[in-house]
Amino acid sequence: MSRMFGTDGVRGVAGTELTIELAMKLGQAGAYVLTKEQAHQPTIIVGCDTRISGGMLANALMAGICSVGANAIYAGVVPTPAIAYLTRKHKVDAGVVISASHNPMEFNGIKFFNGEGYKLSDELEDEIEALILNHMKDVPIPTGSAVGKIEYRFDIKEEYISFIKRKASVDLSGLKIVVDCAEGAAYYTSVKALRELGANLVAIHTRPDGSNINANCGSTHMEELKARVVYEKADVGIAFDGDADRMLAVDEMGNMVDGDQIMAIIGNHMKRQGTLKKDTIVVTVMTNLGFSLMGKREGIHIEKTKVGDRYVLEHMIEHGFNLGGEQSGHIIFLDDNTTGDGLLSALHLLKVMTDTKQKLSELAGVMEVLPQALVNAKVPNHKKEHYMDYTEIAEAVQELETKFNGEGRVLIRPSGTEPMVRVMIEGKDQAVIEKEAGKLAQLITDIML
Repeated sequence: MSRMFGTDGVRGVAGTELTIELAMKLGQAGAYVLTKEQAHQPTIIVGCDTRISGGMLANALMAGICSVGANAIYAGVVPTPAIAYLTRKHKVDAGVVISASHNPMEFNGIKFFNGEGYKLSDELEDEIEALILNHMKDVPIPTGSAVGKIEYRFDIKEEYISFIKRKASVDLSGLKIVVDCAEGAAYYTSVKALRELGANLVAIHTRPDGSNINANCGSTHMEELKARVVYEKADVGIAFDGDADRMLAVDEMGNMVDGDQIMAIIGNHMKRQGTLKKDTIVVTVMTNLGFSLMGKREGIHIEKTKVGDRYVLEHMIEHGFNLGGEQSGHIIFLDDNTTGDGLLSALHLLKVMTDTKQKLSELAGVMEVLPQALVNAKVPNHKKEHYMDYTEIAEAVQELETKFNGEGRVLIRPSGTEPMVRVMIEGKDQAVIEKEAGKLAQLITDIML
């Protein structure tokens, strides 16, 4: 049986995979595991994105929370990073977000934060899962006045807006910004914050109806934003995903500025100001090679983790770094918040623009984005972790690395969900790397199938 928790909580099609029964059990088990050491009656803050299934799952989850004697505060529709912040601010015992992030509307997910606003460790997630699989055995179920209660606090999102404005400390007067809220959780908080900071704002995809979240909009569908920035003669475009924990940008000429470029821009600015701890940025192995070349040139140390923002965060905490993230735009500013925060990332980027008086296209020139080619190689599921055990594959990879001589690289990683490995090659010439990626993927399939 596969693990219930993925890299970002429990996800599935709402109603069939992520059922109300599972949501209730996650509420029970999560509340019990995260609060069992507390002497007081525990409290958990719950929020969701704009999916039509959010209310259904939130009520089931909160029923589970209350059934084991914990209280729930329901914040309604708020960004994921808002729950992380509010959990800390109100000194409650945990936070839960009901969201499937950038996935289509029929999906939903449940992810937990501990009392300090951090995503849970694998060990805690396993403990919650084990409790559910064991049918909540030995978990006391209170009755009467000992059951929990639900408090509805839809106003609490204003506290997050105030926090973000305080942390950003930027005057956006004179900047024309197009913001794409993905018909998601950013539709209110981001628009209000940007306007109150003085931006001349054109806001699109701010009318969520429960079924249009991420539909041809937001950070996974940038085409409309690119065109709108050019049409509006705007200085910059900002795109969020469904739960607003990640952000990508568009420069004044309509070119996308991805998470790697955003971290390079902000990281260099922080280094100049002396605020980049240990002159280090933490990224994943999927980060563009151009980012490493930028770091070498600018005197910024680059540390890499496996794919997943939780692993970036763990490395940052362990070693005392304050900036890290992913190419997808999931960026963590650990001095400000405990998880990726799209609005915070946007304001940090906009502050560099206002401080330097430079256009985003000029700032993005700090790193060259090298072309990438990604090809999937079909392999037996039980063999996908062992591709480098085959001499022919290992030699082919070494031969390519030697050929690139530091100006290209080969990255192979097994799919987390499918019987395949993903072959990614970076280099200077798109045609060359596409050809080499195709050849290597075919070699892997031929040898391993």
